[in-house]
Amino acid sequence: MKSSCMKYLTLILGILLFISCKDKHTPVENNPVFDSDPRLKDISDRIKSSPDKAVLYFERGKMLYKLKMDTLALNDFKKAAELDTNQAEYYSAVGDLLFESKDIEASVVWLQKAITKNPNDPQAHLKMAKMFLYAQDYPKVFEQVNIVLRKNIYNPEAYFLKGMAYKEMKDTAQAISSFQTALEHTPDFQGAIVQLGLLYSAKKNPLAIQYLDKAYHADSSDVFPIFARGVYFQDNHELEKAKAEYRRCIIRNTHYIDAYFNLGYILMHQDSIEKAFRQYDIVTKLQPDNPTAYYNRGVCNENLKKLKEAVIDYRRALILDSSYTSPKNALRRLKLSEHGNAAAQ
Repeated sequence: MKSSCMKYLTLILGILLFISCKDKHTPVENNPVFDSDPRLKDISDRIKSSPDKAVLYFERGKMLYKLKMDTLALNDFKKAAELDTNQAEYYSAVGDLLFESKDIEASVVWLQKAITKNPNDPQAHLKMAKMFLYAQDYPKVFEQVNIVLRKNIYNPEAYFLKGMAYKEMKDTAQAISSFQTALEHTPDFQGAIVQLGLLYSAKKNPLAIQYLDKAYHADSSDVFPIFARGVYFQDNHELEKAKAEYRRCIIRNTHYIDAYFNLGYILMHQDSIEKAFRQYDIVTKLQPDNPTAYYNRGVCNENLKKLKEAVIDYRRALILDSSYTSPKNALRRLKLSEHGNAAAQ
């Protein structure tokens, strides 16, 4: 019996080993995603013909990244780096994607590899600067940026990152100067245009509108500059203009949640409670897990004397975020315990 069991066990292990080896060598090039776009299909066919060409994986990775297929892009960048270990930009691309996915520790490893391969690689240094900016280590941001500027005094992204560091350090004058320098070298640098709009908006300077208009016209697929125009008008108490901008923002992007919130806030303070309610109600449908939307809808219900509905909304907000103090205070205000509903009835 023992020898018979061992014989079957050996057979089973052999089958499993065969399957695992077969899976290991199953070509990823059969992924149907690669047939979903003519450009992807073309380069994927070239990869099948020349599977050892690193540059093909790198080029396809960049296409996948633009198509928001980050996992597949990361695989291609890693494959490129595996096939050609001398190209710093391949390591840098991996590090950049890992940083975007908030895997900071892994990102640092790949970017350091890129710098080892090419100590003068500007992209690797700039991505390291981004990580230090994220970590709020501003001296190291400047250190990395200055390495790049010593090699190329005209690099706009370097000035942009300096501007972001100065902005976070509350040095508005230096931040504005850095962003303007970025624009001197690259007039259509979207990030620098937007940041100047925001900084001038915070200063309540009308130049904000000019920069935000320029930013929107540079990339009309991004509605943030429209929203920012609304914030500028709201901060300057031009509420009708602000509402118009928020509505314009929503028309162009029906999922732009902040525009609903700001519009609802203005309407609530203009005693248009029912209109404000509609804004927050839309958010609860677009983002059913948003506790702030339920709380604000509850405030509207409370003002409309719909206390039972208000209690439901406040409780829903607390289910989503048990540490949220505003709905707790609202329930206390309505003299309701967490388990009672007498006042609502």
